Amino acid sequence: MAEKLIIFDTTLRDGEQSPGASMTRDEKLRIARQLERLKVDVIEAGFAASSQGDFEAVKAIADAIKDSTVCSLSRANDRDISKAAEALKGANSARIHTFIATSALHMEKKLRMTPDQVFEQAVQSVRFAKNLVGDIEFSPEDGFRSDMDFLCRILEAVIREGATTINVPDTVGYAIPELYGDFIKTLRTRIPNSDKAIWSVHCHNDLGMAVANSLAGIKIGGARQIECTINGLGERAGNCALEEVVMAIKTRSDYFGLTVGIDTQQILAASRMVSQTTGFVVQPNKAVVGANAFAHASGIHQDGVLKARDTYEIMRAQDIGWSNNKIVLGKLSGRNAFKQRLQELGVDLQSEAEINGAFAKFKELADRKSDIFDEDILALVSEESHSNDKDTFNFVSLSQRSETGERPHASIVFNVNGTEVHSESDGNGPVDASLKAIEKHVQSGAEMVLYSVNAISGSTESQGEVTVRLQNSGRIVNGVGSDPDIVVASAKAYLSALNKIRSQAERVMAQG
Repeated sequence: MAEKLIIFDTTLRDGEQSPGASMTRDEKLRIARQLERLKVDVIEAGFAASSQGDFEAVKAIADAIKDSTVCSLSRANDRDISKAAEALKGANSARIHTFIATSALHMEKKLRMTPDQVFEQAVQSVRFAKNLVGDIEFSPEDGFRSDMDFLCRILEAVIREGATTINVPDTVGYAIPELYGDFIKTLRTRIPNSDKAIWSVHCHNDLGMAVANSLAGIKIGGARQIECTINGLGERAGNCALEEVVMAIKTRSDYFGLTVGIDTQQILAASRMVSQTTGFVVQPNKAVVGANAFAHASGIHQDGVLKARDTYEIMRAQDIGWSNNKIVLGKLSGRNAFKQRLQELGVDLQSEAEINGAFAKFKELADRKSDIFDEDILALVSEESHSNDKDTFNFVSLSQRSETGERPHASIVFNVNGTEVHSESDGNGPVDASLKAIEKHVQSGAEMVLYSVNAISGSTESQGEVTVRLQNSGRIVNGVGSDPDIVVASAKAYLSALNKIRSQAERVMAQG
């Protein structure tokens, strides 16, 4: 029997550290349920001590998830660890993941602690955590750039204190595959009690080698857990992509000799859900989940695939979930059919009021668009989840005039704390005029750092999905809006981002 590789998904924690990718409790819970359907072994649900919002999200996921282990990150101190344990009380299977930096650079410049102080804090933290939860993961932050002798000393000690998983992160994406694999192997060889823990890899993608480094960590180093995120989401250049390492292990099982418990047919649904929730669009040529991943433009390639699929395709599109990309509903579809499709897509609306609200929006969309795709439904629900009764700003209506040779003009109506306001403005284009009309009234002073438009499905009738990224007072937020009218989608996205600026709580950002 081949050994099983543990898939540890940190989309909801490390992935959320992408600038602007913060998610609400309900959004996190919905993604966690999809990760459970994907059969991820461990879901790192968040960093419970970082904010009350993150604590509530970890708690909700711990209470709801039954088949996956639910994990919370914590710094190596009693307060963080206690918060994590409290949030995880309702979990069927719980894990605390505690970390402290071990590289000379981080210890001196960031922690301002001596190696002996770091050693003592790491040991005491694992000892304290072990009294609260049986499953403890320890990470030496910036592990790959740490001194080997010191790392051996600290990891041997935390294993002795009861750490069940040892994760060696390449926090800044500095590693090279062969060197990283050898690094893990050396640690496991030199540490006497290394066989008492599962070894894990956590690689960032700053040099584009996160997946390669992670695979080297298991093949050369003997690690048996990979930490990864959906779509490779993560701060800076991102993390190791779950869909890529999973399909690499499955496609090249002859080389790796490992199995994974992932239901690969759920990969595409997870990818789309994360993309539409965060507003981080998947590039068309992205491996496995990109729109072009199974497209063939070359005549020679097309001919080969038609004769025998495996001439140019090493994976089946259906195995990843692409076969589910089909028209499902239209304007004559009833409420029960809509509700059933929501369940099939992994959307769990908790109340009849939520279902009725989503169905009303679906019918409104169906009157404007003849064919409703799965992507349309996910976008509709995602937009609904981005807004709630407590939002400061809510879109009502928009009219705009654009004519060649004339300066575009927009007039918009939106609610501010329940009061309807009207505003209008000129602009360089209809989108610019619409957003300037909003800003004219709101006067947020926010700087736009990204404006992105993505077609949800592949025709001119498609809904447009717009992402607006705003920066204000050092905080970066994403707003997402969708509508068949790109100008309306843009206004919705801008208002969504403004709501996040108004409501986003200060969070303690982790590393790892």
